[in-house]
Amino acid sequence: MSEKKLFGTNGIRGTVNVELTPEMAVTAGCAIGTFFGKKNLLIGYDARTSGPMFAKAVSSGLTATGCNVFLAGMAPTPALQFAVKNHKMDGGVIITASHNPPQYNGIKVIWSDGIEISHEQETEIENIYFQQKTQFADWKHLGAVHELAGINSEYIEAMKTHVDTTKIAEKHFHVVVDAANSVGGLAAPVLLRDLGCKITSLNANIDGTFPGRMPEPRPENLEELAKTVKALGADLGVAFDGDADRSIFVDETGQIHMGDKTFAVVLKQFLLENPNAQVVTPVSSSTLIKDTANAYKGEIVWTKVGSVTVSQKMKEINAKLGGEENGGVFYGPHQAVRDGAMTTALILGIMAKTGKKLSELVAEQPQYFIEKGKIECSEDKKPKVLEKLLEQVQGMNINTLDGVKIWFDDKSAILVRPSGTEPAYRMYAEAKTSERAVELVNEYTSRLKKILETI
Repeated sequence: MSEKKLFGTNGIRGTVNVELTPEMAVTAGCAIGTFFGKKNLLIGYDARTSGPMFAKAVSSGLTATGCNVFLAGMAPTPALQFAVKNHKMDGGVIITASHNPPQYNGIKVIWSDGIEISHEQETEIENIYFQQKTQFADWKHLGAVHELAGINSEYIEAMKTHVDTTKIAEKHFHVVVDAANSVGGLAAPVLLRDLGCKITSLNANIDGTFPGRMPEPRPENLEELAKTVKALGADLGVAFDGDADRSIFVDETGQIHMGDKTFAVVLKQFLLENPNAQVVTPVSSSTLIKDTANAYKGEIVWTKVGSVTVSQKMKEINAKLGGEENGGVFYGPHQAVRDGAMTTALILGIMAKTGKKLSELVAEQPQYFIEKGKIECSEDKKPKVLEKLLEQVQGMNINTLDGVKIWFDDKSAILVRPSGTEPAYRMYAEAKTSERAVELVNEYTSRLKKILETI
């Protein structure tokens, strides 16, 4: 972490007891508490081994500044976000590193509406943190710590109000749930049983070392899920990331579908029911999303990459749907945040309403092949790399909202952007053939390597 930056794209992140220490978490808690000013804040965490440790450290900082802390315990991130709003808290802190490996953890700060605070508010907290402007409470006015039980049940009940539970139950869907040995197993399987589904669970036991698979639901981590869905003849498979705000789906044939394709399924149905609606999505999204919006009379609002940016834009323009290519769907009528379990319920609702299998719903769409790449790049070199890459692509059809996205005449495209969570550049390529998408990732990986050799 740089000297003057605490927050990345998605909260504070770092390796446990290396960049992110209990001492740092206490100090961050003090800064967050000072920012809120003697308010009521909820705290929860995912399944990581360091979760309880950091929750207690942040709680100490919050109570030291006079904030009252409500400990919700272990829960999916969207369940904690819903609880902040549902219990009329002033805000919340979630201890999670989402999709990062088990040695990482992080701190997300939530506003009273359940949405992560804006980057401007993050800067306010950073200023308090780095300039040591903590306002400690008098010893007589320290904050109190309370337990808050039952938030997962409240979250499950809320989701059921947004889908046709009767229609889904009539179908008796068989769903295989891969919970990544984390909090994805705490709400989604209960919700799906309540919706009349038969559940088969993978990696259901809570284990912060993530022994079943890494918490990033990438295709290479989901082979067991795909094989299980096919072998059992299940209707659907769903895999969650480490904090269960994202979901990647497997159709009944065992085919893994990346987030763009399932978001497009949700988008089509949403626009059929809400014509002319605005939909928020980052520049990393596939042209498929633009195609779907155009076909069903929706208006795309592009943003920089990052769930915070999508949520904040949805809040700003009062949009009811947002989505990311990584499996994040933001369903505004429930809450304008990524929510893996809510997305699962929406997909099942569409399958029940249309009578179509997921493979059929995806096959109806314009087909694009997505490939991703990544190359290591130290934080100090990131701006220079982008500057040199922009020089190379001048005159091409580009968008520089976040990194650089380049569109080509054959309907292929590539986004090259600096990661906000690690020392790396990420590439998202798409094309009408997988070969072309791979070719783009290879070409721009090579370009970045050559640029890095010169700086």
